[in-house]
Amino acid sequence: MQYICDVCGWIYDEEKGSPECGIEPGTKWEDIPEDFLCPLCMVGKEQFSEA
Repeated sequence: MQYICDVCGWIYDEEKGSPECGIEPGTKWEDIPEDFLCPLCMVGKEQFSEA
């Protein structure tokens, strides 16, 4: 599953994770901490939608 930032378009892919953010490949979106911020525009998880 992929999730896209509604503000800047950055995509989080559960299969790939986000190693630059310390998130391992295979990490489900619901398992990412609630204080996660988009690495490009710094908005919170509530600004992401399923891609």
